[in-house]
Amino acid sequence: MSQLTASTPSLTRRRVPRWGPAALAAVAVLLGAALGLGLGLESRVQWGLIAGLLFVGGTYLVTSVLENSRQAKDRVATSLVWLCFVIAVVPLVSLGWTTVSHGAKTLDGYFLSHSMNGIPSIQPGGGIYHALLGTLEQVALATLIAAPIGLLTAIYLVEYGRGKLAQAVTFFVDVMTGIPSIVAGLFVLSFWNLGLGLGPSGFAGSLALAILMMPIVVRSTEEMLKLVPNELREASLALGVPKWKTILKVVLPTSLGGITTGVMLAVARVTGETAPVMLLVFGNPQINPNPFEGAQESLPLYVWNQYKIGNDAAIDRAWAGALTLIIFVMVLNLAARGIARWKAPQR
Repeated sequence: MSQLTASTPSLTRRRVPRWGPAALAAVAVLLGAALGLGLGLESRVQWGLIAGLLFVGGTYLVTSVLENSRQAKDRVATSLVWLCFVIAVVPLVSLGWTTVSHGAKTLDGYFLSHSMNGIPSIQPGGGIYHALLGTLEQVALATLIAAPIGLLTAIYLVEYGRGKLAQAVTFFVDVMTGIPSIVAGLFVLSFWNLGLGLGPSGFAGSLALAILMMPIVVRSTEEMLKLVPNELREASLALGVPKWKTILKVVLPTSLGGITTGVMLAVARVTGETAPVMLLVFGNPQINPNPFEGAQESLPLYVWNQYKIGNDAAIDRAWAGALTLIIFVMVLNLAARGIARWKAPQR
């Protein structure tokens, strides 16, 4: 009975209500804005930093009074996590809002279905069809080159790789992961254009994009293959199935969702690359459906060329091109998530 009485105060002590953190955040925002105005700070970012500090400090004080110091430290850690999340999200939301607000006024059916052929750069009009077609062809060719090579390399490292050769392959994959895109473009330029004497083309850009895609495909595929339980391999091998057929019929179907997601994310990663395209694809205001001959356009290069012109009409086209590129990459990421969920193993 005495033990129950002694434990009663700990069960009925005061706690911060559920709406407390939201109320503290609102008060911190108001105080941050007031202090910013009072101190003459013009930057809203400074107001936000002041509000964040007030929120963390207020959370500690209120929790210490109502609960105890241990809960106060826990809530301060949680508040710091939320504060870092907001700091990371605000630039992303600002970037998205700015791109949509500037690009939506130009992005329409005409813009997507026409090229810049015959359109003076200082006048409004024209479209992005030639750049969209070039990006689709260049990325598709890069995927056809990089995906099989990356997949087979990952299979070798996980299923067969032993000894110094596997270590060397792993080392070079790690090195390729950190290669700047301009270095890949210069390599293809020296080999394809200068060494072989071939001119700019969409295929040359695809070679550089494939170099950038390969390490991403290798790493993502390697991790997915490692997640396949060894029991599945051993069961197949115990039935007398050859190892190559076990990989083909058991390992790959089990990890197909993750592999496809990795390839799609690699495609999204290289779609926005500008430096290799500037060196190798060269840009073309006309529609060139042949990626193996002649200069082509691409979405990143189109945005750069239009922004470089500098007049109002060209900058509007650049914002619309940037919005198109963001939508394109977003669709690829959503497709990757959908495929991963569709191909996920059923429990």
